[in-house]
Amino acid sequence: MSVRWMTRILLLAQAAAALLIGWCLQRWAGLTAGWAIFAGVAAVVALRLLINMNNFLLAACFASPTPAAFRVGPAARLRLLAEEFCASMLTTSWRMPRIVAGMRIYPDSACVPVLLVHGYGCNSGYWARLLPLLDAERISHATVDLEPIGGDIDAYTGQVQQAVEQLCAASGQSPVAIVGHSMGGLVARAWMRACGTARVARVITLGTPHHGTALAGFGPGANARQMRCSRAGGASAWLQRLGAGEDPGTRALLTSFYSHHDNIVAPQLSSVLPGARHVAFGGVGHVALGSNRRVLAAVMRELSALNVAVARLRAQ
Repeated sequence: MSVRWMTRILLLAQAAAALLIGWCLQRWAGLTAGWAIFAGVAAVVALRLLINMNNFLLAACFASPTPAAFRVGPAARLRLLAEEFCASMLTTSWRMPRIVAGMRIYPDSACVPVLLVHGYGCNSGYWARLLPLLDAERISHATVDLEPIGGDIDAYTGQVQQAVEQLCAASGQSPVAIVGHSMGGLVARAWMRACGTARVARVITLGTPHHGTALAGFGPGANARQMRCSRAGGASAWLQRLGAGEDPGTRALLTSFYSHHDNIVAPQLSSVLPGARHVAFGGVGHVALGSNRRVLAAVMRELSALNVAVARLRAQ
């Protein structure tokens, strides 16, 4: 089953739960139909909020030390929770059930094409906030839906290779830049190990657990097992093999964006990969990395700098 259909089924289940709660309140608590439905929806939303808050609590159990410059107060923590909750609700309940993988080509653009690779349990709907920014800069781009949901990360590399070939053929350009969120960054690295770096201009990872995350221990699927790390921070055997297969040239192609308040990647410093470039943020949750204005602006600056560098090389 695809993520798109899974999220649709979950939405139907949540709607049914809200109606059942409302019916019970109307029948036994005497609420009017309007208030009963409101209470049912509120109960489902409250449960979603509790799940989101629980992720922060679990991440805190395995968190790496937060540098003084990135520490936040109570008000900022509330904003962090609110932004992450809203981003999660919009992504899973509106964008992922609707948006399909696609491609947009700007034939007259000299910009490096961009392939967007989503993370664990997501699909191309995750990139809804970044796509308009790429369009505004007339950057050719494509998204890919990785399937099956709980598949082996190495098995996704063929899908990435096909998407890269299609993007290069359609745009008439090579190499490409890859932006990968969470597991998507590991998929990009696995793809480079399998297919080489000849078509890679830059790989930008957002909240990617390069050394694993303790919270992956709660997730099902082969990919979740590959992303696990121990309480002491030891990466899974798969992650260790992935790292051992990379040379300094490959690492130099990577830019890792991460948040010291990531509620899924814990320890948060798992996103720090030796030999790569790093951009740290504070006060941003895991899902919100794909919609936060500061993060998206930094991604666009990274792509702009890449385009300038590539233009200089072409002019030589």
